[in-house]
Amino acid sequence: MDGFTGSLDDSMSGASVSDVNDRLSALELRVQQQEDELTVMKAALADVLRRLAVSEASVCASKKHAGKGGGALREAYSMSSIANGGTPGRKRESASVTRKETMSSAAKSGAERKKELGSQRSQMEEIQEREELPHPKDLSPSPSSPHPPQNLQQQRAPQSTDGSKANVPPKRGPSVKRSQSSPWDAPEENRNRLVKAASTSKLLTKVVKNADRHKEPVISQAKMSTREKNSQADGSHIKMFMRGRPITMFIPSDVENYEDVRTELPSERLKLEWVYGYRGRDCRANIYLLPTGEMVYFVASVVVLFNYEERTQRHYLGHTDCVKCLAIHPDKIRIATGQIAGVDKDGRAVQPHVRVWDSFSLSTLQVVGLGTFERGVGSLAFSKADSGQHLSVIDDCNDHMLTVWDWQKKSKIAEIKTTNEVVLAVEFHHTDPHIIVTCGKSHIFFWTWSGNLLARKQGIFGKYEKPKFIQCLAFLGNGDILTGDSGGVLLVWSRSSAETPSGKGSRAFQISRQVKGHEGSVFCVCEMRSGTLLTGGGKDRRIILWDHELRADRDIEVPDQYGAIRAVSEGKGDEFLVGTSRNFILRGTFNDGFQVEVQGHTDELWGLASHPSRGMFLTCAQDRLVLAWSSEDHSLQWSRTLEEHGHCADFHPSGAVVAIGTHSGKWYVLDAETTDLVAIHTDGNEQLSLMRFSVDGGLLAVGSHDNFIYLYTVSENGRKFSRYGKCTGHSSYITHLDWSPDNNLIMSNSGDYEILYWDVPNGCKLIRNRSECKDIDWATYTCVLGYHVFGVWPEGSDGTDINALVRSHNRKVIALADDFCKVHLFAYPCSTPKAPSHKYSAHSSHVTNVSFLYNDSHLISTGGKDTSIMQWRLVERSLLSLPDGLLSHPAPPGVDPPFPLLPPTGSTHKPVLPPIANGTQEPFPETPPPTTTPPHSISTPPPSDSTVSLKDSLEPSDDTATPSDEGLPPLPPPS
Repeated sequence: MDGFTGSLDDSMSGASVSDVNDRLSALELRVQQQEDELTVMKAALADVLRRLAVSEASVCASKKHAGKGGGALREAYSMSSIANGGTPGRKRESASVTRKETMSSAAKSGAERKKELGSQRSQMEEIQEREELPHPKDLSPSPSSPHPPQNLQQQRAPQSTDGSKANVPPKRGPSVKRSQSSPWDAPEENRNRLVKAASTSKLLTKVVKNADRHKEPVISQAKMSTREKNSQADGSHIKMFMRGRPITMFIPSDVENYEDVRTELPSERLKLEWVYGYRGRDCRANIYLLPTGEMVYFVASVVVLFNYEERTQRHYLGHTDCVKCLAIHPDKIRIATGQIAGVDKDGRAVQPHVRVWDSFSLSTLQVVGLGTFERGVGSLAFSKADSGQHLSVIDDCNDHMLTVWDWQKKSKIAEIKTTNEVVLAVEFHHTDPHIIVTCGKSHIFFWTWSGNLLARKQGIFGKYEKPKFIQCLAFLGNGDILTGDSGGVLLVWSRSSAETPSGKGSRAFQISRQVKGHEGSVFCVCEMRSGTLLTGGGKDRRIILWDHELRADRDIEVPDQYGAIRAVSEGKGDEFLVGTSRNFILRGTFNDGFQVEVQGHTDELWGLASHPSRGMFLTCAQDRLVLAWSSEDHSLQWSRTLEEHGHCADFHPSGAVVAIGTHSGKWYVLDAETTDLVAIHTDGNEQLSLMRFSVDGGLLAVGSHDNFIYLYTVSENGRKFSRYGKCTGHSSYITHLDWSPDNNLIMSNSGDYEILYWDVPNGCKLIRNRSECKDIDWATYTCVLGYHVFGVWPEGSDGTDINALVRSHNRKVIALADDFCKVHLFAYPCSTPKAPSHKYSAHSSHVTNVSFLYNDSHLISTGGKDTSIMQWRLVERSLLSLPDGLLSHPAPPGVDPPFPLLPPTGSTHKPVLPPIANGTQEPFPETPPPTTTPPHSISTPPPSDSTVSLKDSLEPSDDTATPSDEGLPPLPPPS
């Protein structure tokens, strides 16, 4: 009706009554023609519905005919929708409405249908030609425009979308074109358009004739599942739909029958071998030394037990999201760690909770607080005076709820609101089991705990200046409490000498002494075995040793490049451990200074590149750091700071240089040995998304967010770069790119789900006929869209769920990094929908990149916001049977447990299974696995992709990551 009213308004502007009458006549003719078209389409659909009913009742045809006919029918529906500019949502609506209307519409005569079917084949060929062979005069889009030009849209007419990233407007069908045409069109011309518009719908009639004999019922587009709609095969190509937009991928010639293609789980598995990084920038008191000689700390969702003398790691992998705090039981063996709330890939809430586990066997003893905590666990502490039977927890919600738990029974004893202000620490009194202390912004509270009641007494500062924050607290040998605040002052709180009236609780604490400690805040305090104290300053970066009389004995300053102090802990002998705001863990003494034990990035991490011939890889992040790591001894080889935020990188095939792209369009070339700057270039002023050298190293492709791929010739072993050309044709930013083995062709993906191919020797021209490239065996495979990898996409993906993909050098497996904190391992090729994969959890943020080392021995993955780097060992399934010699001891060699671990009070004793290196256990033969996590209840949600269930912890496949069982060479101290 839009065309009718528009034409009528135009006619009213004319001065001649004759013109008005002529136009009205023409409009009446057009209305009649449109009614005829509706009659044709209704009749065709009515016939389809009738034949579908017959097909559903028929079950006697062969399986082969059923597969072919079903695919053909689905493809016909797909093409009908594409030709008329419809999206899946619109197709479902129109199908339901039309189905009702056609029941009362007039059926078309057989003679008329036979006549119109005559032009069916030619119309079908015209549609395919329009889709696959666009006009050779099509031009490339303007780089400044977010939309492709009109001629490029015509080239991709089948790829209309409803809300895709590139904002490409959906193409309208022929009926819309008619409403915008002139009212003076000749009747014969209109009639021809009518026949063309109806031909695609009539194609269904022919397809259904072949479906009458099918064994498998044919499902209409309205009834098809999302996965069935998202992947449809027809002879020479596959169609996958992403947010309603069709993506066509051509089937290679060596695939004789796509219906026979299957994708199985790969025989290879991943085991977590090493974790690089530490979370110190926004946490405190999260480093401790265990009796086993291991330091315990966390990063992402992994709790790491690192023996810095033997250079070995073990990993507790029970958490499902970011670990935020850590507490050590008085026996120094059991550990409690708390995590924040999150959301899994299906939108289900991942509940915050506390996990109590055994650091010797790495088995989970109890899960506390599921369904209780709101936002996350801010801080927690074990009781001291009653041998750690109770656990106090601060929730990070607005009211900062304090809860007291009998953790062995998983029962909440008491709960109370503390304050709306930030709470930074909670501790049980060391000698009085009924006293709990909390502190934070502008407050310190002394809680008296009796039964299920908690009574609060606020600390009074009186004549002393009230600080903005009380950052930390500790207990002195005489029962007094020491606090450190944001003013750099140490305060000693002693019990009042006045007697408390009967029934009024314990005596109040009052300030008895004040000592100036640091310039700036006192960020952490540590009680030493000898009774002395260590304090760490935030601003002055000093560590001070205090004697029993609270007099400063010795001090040392942490170098500025390591950042402010966030955690201090006692080490072996006279050593101490220090965690810093720049994610360093230092080991030092007052005499010898500091040695770096752990380090990592401090901001979002995206760039990753593996050396082409050595066990070395490089990372770059928004902290402007470029770090080169050795995968063999797990040490940092070198680091360099750039002027810009690094985002992508790639080694030259010779390994001599590495190219690094930044957020500003500038890219650097560094010497891979000396870190000297070799060259600086700039392409555009937007973020560079990838750097990719050709196989022979003679060319470099630079993908940018300005929609262009810049090409450079490379000479002098990667030390000289000259601009060669520019690939112009993408309508959105470049996301992934691969070279052909002969260095002549490039395959690229973009943000609006395009798959384009480029002829580099012929001026970087776009290859219009994409089917010409279907048989190329690409030298690398990092593109996330293509026939060989489309099966990795999850159900209902919006096109941004996969951040990176890489094929192994031996062409056996594909590793994938997704937005749901998972690393996946698929078999290659992965050319069927719903392809199975092994899934692994360790990251707590979107996984940004993955890369195999040069010999496929390991996979490296990087986390975004969690800034972690994970090194996974690739192992064959046969090695996972764990024969004698491959099982490692639950604790480091030569270390015996200080005492036999007893089962929790009130629980049933179960035999402890021999755990592998990260504590996940293999059950005894023919023995059901023991329960190490609580059974599901109302407060315990069912396991999902983001939760680790008992089954996940016992099976060596999904969500199980274990380090290498082989010994590692000792690491020489860094200079």
